[in-house]
Amino acid sequence: MKGLSQVYITPHMHWDREWYFTAEASRILLVNNMAEILDRLEQDAAYPCYVLDGQTAILEDYFAVCPENRERVRALVAAGRLVIGPWYTQTDTMIVSGESILRNLLYGLRDCRAFGAPMRIGYLPDSFGMSSQLPHLYNGFGIRRAMFWRGCSERHGTRHTEFLWQSRDGSEVAVQVLPLGYAIGKYLPADEEGLRKRLDDYFTVLENASLTQVILLPNGHDQMPLQQNIHDVLATLRRLYPQRTFVMGRFEPVFERIEALRPQLPVLRGEFNDGKYMRVHRTISSTRMDIKLAHAAIENKIVNQLEPLATIAWSLGFGYPHGLLEKLWKGILKNHAHDSISCCCSDQVHRDVMARFQRAEDQAESLIQFTLRKIADNMPALPGAPADALCMVNLMPFERHEVIMARVRLRAGRFAITDEQGDPVPYFICACRETDPGLVDRQIVHYGNYQPFMEYDIQLAQTLPPMGYRTLSIYPDVAGAALPAPSQAAAQLENPYYRIRVNANGTLTIRDRLTGCCYEQVLELEEGSDDGDEYDYSPSRQEWLRYSTESAVTTAIEHQPWQSIAHIRLRMAVPATLAQRAERRADGYIDVQCRVTLAHHSRRIDIAMTLDNQADDHRLRVLIPVPFTSQTLLADNQFGCITRPVNDSAMADWEAEGWKEAPVPVWQLMNFAALTDGKQGLALFTEGLREVEVISDRHNNSDHSTLALTLFRSVGMLGKASLLLRPGRPSGISLPTPDSQMRGRLQCAFSLFSFSGDPLAAGVMQQARAAMTPIRCYNKIPYDAMKLNPAPFCTPRHYSLLAMAESGPVLSALKKAEDREELVIRVYNPDEQQPLSGHLTSAHPITYWQETAMDEQPLATPPQAPGDVGRLAPCQSKTFSFRLSSPRHTSE
Repeated sequence: MKGLSQVYITPHMHWDREWYFTAEASRILLVNNMAEILDRLEQDAAYPCYVLDGQTAILEDYFAVCPENRERVRALVAAGRLVIGPWYTQTDTMIVSGESILRNLLYGLRDCRAFGAPMRIGYLPDSFGMSSQLPHLYNGFGIRRAMFWRGCSERHGTRHTEFLWQSRDGSEVAVQVLPLGYAIGKYLPADEEGLRKRLDDYFTVLENASLTQVILLPNGHDQMPLQQNIHDVLATLRRLYPQRTFVMGRFEPVFERIEALRPQLPVLRGEFNDGKYMRVHRTISSTRMDIKLAHAAIENKIVNQLEPLATIAWSLGFGYPHGLLEKLWKGILKNHAHDSISCCCSDQVHRDVMARFQRAEDQAESLIQFTLRKIADNMPALPGAPADALCMVNLMPFERHEVIMARVRLRAGRFAITDEQGDPVPYFICACRETDPGLVDRQIVHYGNYQPFMEYDIQLAQTLPPMGYRTLSIYPDVAGAALPAPSQAAAQLENPYYRIRVNANGTLTIRDRLTGCCYEQVLELEEGSDDGDEYDYSPSRQEWLRYSTESAVTTAIEHQPWQSIAHIRLRMAVPATLAQRAERRADGYIDVQCRVTLAHHSRRIDIAMTLDNQADDHRLRVLIPVPFTSQTLLADNQFGCITRPVNDSAMADWEAEGWKEAPVPVWQLMNFAALTDGKQGLALFTEGLREVEVISDRHNNSDHSTLALTLFRSVGMLGKASLLLRPGRPSGISLPTPDSQMRGRLQCAFSLFSFSGDPLAAGVMQQARAAMTPIRCYNKIPYDAMKLNPAPFCTPRHYSLLAMAESGPVLSALKKAEDREELVIRVYNPDEQQPLSGHLTSAHPITYWQETAMDEQPLATPPQAPGDVGRLAPCQSKTFSFRLSSPRHTSE
């Protein structure tokens, strides 16, 4: 068969919206390129198609300055000549969440509606690795084909470039790998000598790997204009290689050939994250940790807080902010393009990325506050009660007993809080301050009243209903059940689950009182070199590790009515530069402030750190030893979990085998990772700290393993050559990026959760989401900075929309349907091995219950009992559309 192949030449451009250049610089080039593309497609019938990189954000950027060309684009898409979709942006798949990837496809495909049929191929030619759950996501939108480049090796089970790829739940796509990348057909020379020099070796590699003998020659590159002389090149190719057939066309016919061989295709499972033949930059998850933290925070805020809260409000009678949410989502999806969220860009681009996240944070928080206000302001006043109230919202689908932090504003030096029965509610004042009345209501000072308000940060313990809220009354100028601070006698943190001692070296000894497990030397910090770049961590060839236990430490224990807090402070002396490290000199430093919080009835230990970095080219990790060994690490990924090896056997021979980068066993997670020996285990919950490694216990205890969680790494170049763990050319370009040295302050947080038995049976996935879903509070007062007219209905003072069990299927999303007056809920089974069933209940009877695809279109599935999610296969999600019998009030 060799030499008898059919060669498909597909004109395209890979469009990095931003990289070492800004989005505005690329827009100028886009306007130029699009003019040539449209003219060529309209004027040259022999030029069959052009692939617009699978992302509709390109069109959005283009139409913002060239709206007059919408009809031209529509005509070419409808004719199948200009190929658009299915994505909104070329997403990363290892750092961003399942809901983010899903919304990327949702908005991308919806944008395509105005123009014509989208390309239904999961097209990700340059993303750094492929999540194991992508087939499930693709199938959720009716996509049965996928195309990518990075991450493949024969370790996955085949040397062929065509195969079937399955997720754990059995979702399947036919795959065409681009083993030599998406740019091997860029700027094809028209002369015979140039073509032979370029293509002879390529054809040999591609034909040896192909089952179909259909060879892809993508004719394009990053920001590349179309090749004007492509017809001349085709004529030369046909003369030069008469044994091959050369065709210009779309990707779809190639997949038809692949699918015709379906019974012969290898079936592969798992993620594609090997750097043997192409770089996947596995440690890019810790580049620009400030941006990674901002990303995770807004991602969780939209999905875990804003959308469920807006859904509760819609069920009560208010409008649902679809347009505002789409604007918000698209703002952060622009940051989810692989270069942008990976943070392998210029400093200016990173400033733009951070500005988008900051703008999204402002939009999301403003919308949350507005929605809380709408609910609280329309509650009926209780007879004889003041207007002041505290509404506390639980956005998890099960009841929660929490220590709640709230802010109360009053023109009073004291106050009382009562529950719905009028009984006093104890509270603790953490802090108080005066605040200007103009910040509360400008109309107050307009009429000359300058009496200040008192602003109280209070703490109270409450039990809140599932996916709902509870409201307390506040009485100004009434003596309430304000609790004093407890005595400071106890020198440790303790509750029914843990006894925690702060050691003299700043580490913790944690004893699990239920399992008997003792975790020692927890929270030691490890600082080491980073001679890498924005793409990859790589240690210096003159490594010198430093540990926080070598530093002077100050500690303090603070006890509050419902929780205890350990404060740990230290300064680590570290090398300021790589040169200093080689000299074993430490003139730089990292200041560390650590706050360890243990609530009196919580199984979760919360840790918050403030780091002030004053050194360059290094990495800081926090070490969490466990008193057992494990050969595997469990972590969450999109709509499920994945088990990965603690060690990678390829590390022994990677250089001799010619790997493009070392297969270091440093792994990504979303919000959860765990080590277990089958009897007991320790889970780690994080928001944005998405890189972890399991290392041998540094105290030479063979019965211990240690979780090493990356807090940040600092580097000064976009790309560098000849790294210890990545030989050869630089990735990207050699551009200085001083901002990526991460000088200054960084705040991060994570939690520890000890458990017995199976981690998923212990409900750690639900607890991980709860850790990322704080109770939201709103203080209703008889003043408003911005006035609103009341709604034509009242909202209840206490409410619960729906409930699910605290173990079982995990809630992924709760929102209003995009195009119908219905609610949408998505749940998933996190277990990799066992199927799972679950049920949703509501105080309001469910009158309609229908499973849908991820695009929210109903599926032709057998009828199910209302609220029944049925059987969920391992790592499967399901989406349902439903209606409740309680009539919604008149919508806005």
